[in-house]
Amino acid sequence: MPNVVLSAAQQPVLLLFFLIGAGSLIGHLKVKGVGLGAAAVLFLAIAVSAYGAHRGVDLELPEELGTLGLALFTFSVGIVSGATFFSSLRRSLRLLAAMVGVLALGAGVAVVVGAWLDLSPAVVAGAFAGAVTNTPALAAAREAAGDPDGPTVGYAVTYLYGVIGMLVVVTFALRRSGTDDDAPPVLVNRTVRVEVGTEPSIRDVEARHGDRVTFSRLRHGESAPVHTAGDTDTLLRDDLVTVVGPLCDVQAVTEELGHASSHHLEADRSYLDLRRITISNARAAGRTVAELRLNERFGATVSRVRRGDVDMVATDDFHLQLGDRVRVVGPPDRMAEISAFFGDSARGLSDITPVVLGLGIALGVVIGATTFPVGEHTIAIGSAAGSLIVGLVLGRIGRIGSFVTSMPSTAANAMGELGLLFFLAQAGTRAGAQIGEAFESGEWIRILLLGFVITSVVGIGLYVVLRRAFKVSGPRLAGIVAGAQTQPAVLAYANGRTSYDSRVALGYALVYPAAMITKILLGQVLGGL
Repeated sequence: MPNVVLSAAQQPVLLLFFLIGAGSLIGHLKVKGVGLGAAAVLFLAIAVSAYGAHRGVDLELPEELGTLGLALFTFSVGIVSGATFFSSLRRSLRLLAAMVGVLALGAGVAVVVGAWLDLSPAVVAGAFAGAVTNTPALAAAREAAGDPDGPTVGYAVTYLYGVIGMLVVVTFALRRSGTDDDAPPVLVNRTVRVEVGTEPSIRDVEARHGDRVTFSRLRHGESAPVHTAGDTDTLLRDDLVTVVGPLCDVQAVTEELGHASSHHLEADRSYLDLRRITISNARAAGRTVAELRLNERFGATVSRVRRGDVDMVATDDFHLQLGDRVRVVGPPDRMAEISAFFGDSARGLSDITPVVLGLGIALGVVIGATTFPVGEHTIAIGSAAGSLIVGLVLGRIGRIGSFVTSMPSTAANAMGELGLLFFLAQAGTRAGAQIGEAFESGEWIRILLLGFVITSVVGIGLYVVLRRAFKVSGPRLAGIVAGAQTQPAVLAYANGRTSYDSRVALGYALVYPAAMITKILLGQVLGGL
């Protein structure tokens, strides 16, 4: 065994992939249907590193490896979430303020309980950083306190429960689905017989329903040919038209225009065919559905877009990305041209777009390293938050001129998962190496109790406020808890439990930057007391 430990210390690559492989294997084990998932890598790394420290062997992976992994992870979250993040942000300012308030409450509790336990302000500041699992907050506390040892001890003792406690909160969050409107709706299509005589245009009908529906096929009269429905088409009495959208919206359109028809235009393939096509051609990515002018070019239209595992209505202003699978309705004899236009290659699912990846993360690291004055001190948001912000912006823009700024969600998710595993392995070895030193202090029991209180207050506070005041759904609440804790292990656990529900990543991306900045500021305040 000593030879194995020594070999791992001399071969960081061996140690890294052993932790990833063995930790993931442990994560697959489930008790009553619940497993740790990727978070098991963190706990195994802590145990292995602590064992090495006990044997006098340094098993800590290089910090640069963790920085790389976290930057890859947060950048991929940003790229995937960017398209919907900014619209959600406009509706979520009150939610963000509530999260900041809960974190501030946790800091206040840390001061009060820390004083009651007779702990120094430096140790309290470090305990807060560990309880909310935020390394930049630890760095801020050490700088403000002028004491590198006290905050480090507090951080190491409280970090482990900071992860475990939030895993418990996420488990409770996912027991109920909630009533959140962010749940991806199930799309349906229905052929409607038009009975009104007002001759509305398709554009007007879509606008009245908030562009939550689209029209794919239209037939004037009983024997006319079926053609694709365009925005400028007018709906006449006795027309048949196919409506696509969430069930409640399709029902509302049906009642507005007439009644559901016994005819099904989508079953008639003599005039229009249907095909699911993958976007792998850069000229079709980063543009809106309207900008492609499919009706003018091919007499075709897009009714749905499948991104990851979620189907969405292809409204005119919907931004398409590489790897999206579009449902195209068009003339049978032009389907080959349409497929060539979109690319329809598996490469569209796996292209990591190295230019976007390299320059995007580089810019994120620069932004994260930029310092800002706050009173007598300076703060930096860190490469993780910087990479997340850049990823969100690039994912939202989609295209600059002829250059595509997004990447396929499948490739981004795979890249992010690998980066997450790198980070968890490195963070675990770092925390494990510090635990031995921390437990040499006679204060560790009081520090552990303080960390338990802080994590519990923050976790329960987030759960109660978001569930009761904002009626947030379970998957989105799990993502928000992980983002507020700035803890990828908690996100990985939530993703595993929900089979990568898109609401989890969106909730994480929504609160992560604000949580990161808030914790750094609170760490400085606590360290300076």
